[in-house]
Amino acid sequence: MVSEFIKNKHLANRAGFGMSLQQIAAFEQQPVTDTWQMYARSGDFTPISFVTSQTDVDYSDLSMMNAESKKQVQQLNRKRNIATNLNFLNTMVHADDQLREKMAFFWHGHFACRVVNANFSAHLLNEIRKNALGNFRDLLLAVSKAPAMLNFLNNQQNKKGHPNENFAREVMELFTMGPGNYTESDVREAARAFTGWSFNKDAQFVVRRKFHDMGTKKFLGKTGNFDGNAVLDIILEQPATAKFITRKLYRFLVNEQANDAIVTALSKDFYDSGYDIKQLLERIFTASWFYDPINIGNKIKSPIELMVGIMRTLPMEIASPENLIVYQKLLGQMLLYPPNVAGWPSGKAWIDSSTLLLRMQVPQIWAGMRPLDLDPQNDDDLDMGLQQSRQLYKTFKNPQITIDWAQVEKAFSNRDPFQLLLQQQPSFTKKLLEKYAGSDKRMAIIETMCIPEYQLC
Repeated sequence: MVSEFIKNKHLANRAGFGMSLQQIAAFEQQPVTDTWQMYARSGDFTPISFVTSQTDVDYSDLSMMNAESKKQVQQLNRKRNIATNLNFLNTMVHADDQLREKMAFFWHGHFACRVVNANFSAHLLNEIRKNALGNFRDLLLAVSKAPAMLNFLNNQQNKKGHPNENFAREVMELFTMGPGNYTESDVREAARAFTGWSFNKDAQFVVRRKFHDMGTKKFLGKTGNFDGNAVLDIILEQPATAKFITRKLYRFLVNEQANDAIVTALSKDFYDSGYDIKQLLERIFTASWFYDPINIGNKIKSPIELMVGIMRTLPMEIASPENLIVYQKLLGQMLLYPPNVAGWPSGKAWIDSSTLLLRMQVPQIWAGMRPLDLDPQNDDDLDMGLQQSRQLYKTFKNPQITIDWAQVEKAFSNRDPFQLLLQQQPSFTKKLLEKYAGSDKRMAIIETMCIPEYQLC
C-alpha cells in the first residue's frame, strides 16, 4: 500500500516542482487530500516583470534600420529575453502557487513560441500564466491574439486573396484538435477566417479590416461568414479538442503511456465543464488511480523540472544567475526558446549518453564538488552579436552558487535522503551509498541526487 508521504511526494512532483524544505516536515504527516487542497488554493496572479528603458525601439521597424542600429535592438531584445527566462525560472522555484507555475510551464510548451522581441515574449508568458488554471477557451483566445504567436506563425502576412495557412494549421494540429480531425480544406477556410489578424506598433491585437476576407467559409461542416473568433469556437465544439488536450495533460501529469479509458472519461468531463482546466486537474489529482504504483516515479524529469527541483530542495544564492542559461542550453530545454512550434520532446527523448552524464553531475557542480567541462552549442537567436554570451561561456564553469547547508541539514536531520528525494528505491543498496558518502550528510544528499533514480519523478 502506498504511504501518505509517498503520495504527497508524488503530488508535489506532478502538481509542482517537488518539495521545498519547508514542505518536507509537513508532508510526512499530512493526508494527501489536505495537500491537494493547499495546491488547489491558487493565489493571485502576479505578472512576471521585464526590463524596459527609454532606449526602446519598435522591433517592427527593424527593416528600416541600418545594420548597426538593427544589431543594437537585437542585442537589447536578447538580453531582455534572458531576463524574462530567469524571472520565470525563479518564480517556479520560489512561488507558493506551485500549481499555477507548473501548469504555466506545461502551457508554455504546448503553445510553443520563439520570437526575438522580448516584449512579445513576456506578454505571451504572462497571458499563459494568468489563464493557466482558468478556462481553456480564454487561454486559447489570449494566445491566438498574442503578438508573439501571430508573429511566430506569420499571420501578419495572412491577407485576403493571399492567405497564409501557417497559423490556422498549427492552431488545429498542435494547439487544439490534433492531426486527423480536420481536412486540408478546413485549413484553407480557417486561414481565410484569420485574415487580417495582426498587431500594431504598441503590440496590441488588431483586426485589419481591409485585409480580412468577408466571404462565406465552409469549416468543419459549418457554413458562414466566419471570423477567427468563430473558427476557434467551432474548434472548441469538437469533442476531439477536449480529448487531445486531456491526453496531452495526462501524459504530462500522470504517465507517458496514456490510459485510453481514463482519458476518454476525463475528456468528456472536460468538454461538459466548458473546458474548466482547474476542474480537470482536480479530477486527476484526487483520483485513486493517480496514486497507483505504476504512475509513481515513472516519468523522466525534463531539464527545467530537474533544475527547479534541485533549487527547491537546496536553497541557494546564485551570484551570476545568467549561468543558468548555459545549463538550460546544455541540458536541451531553454525557456522561451523551444526547438520548433511542436515544442520540446518528452520522456526518453531527454536522455542520451551526454545529457544523462551531465544531469547526474549537476548537483555536484552546483555544490562546488566538480567543474563543468562542456561547452554549449551556438544558437544564432541567442548568441549572434552578443559578446556577453561568449564571455559567459568562458566563465560558466564556476556557477558561483552558495547553498544554505545549515537549513538543508536541519530539514534532513534524522531523515533518509533516499526517502525524501526518491520516488523509487535505487538499483543498488543503501549501504553502498552510505559507504561512499560516509557520515557526511551533505555528501549523502548530493550523491542521492546524482543517481539515476533521481532523474525520475
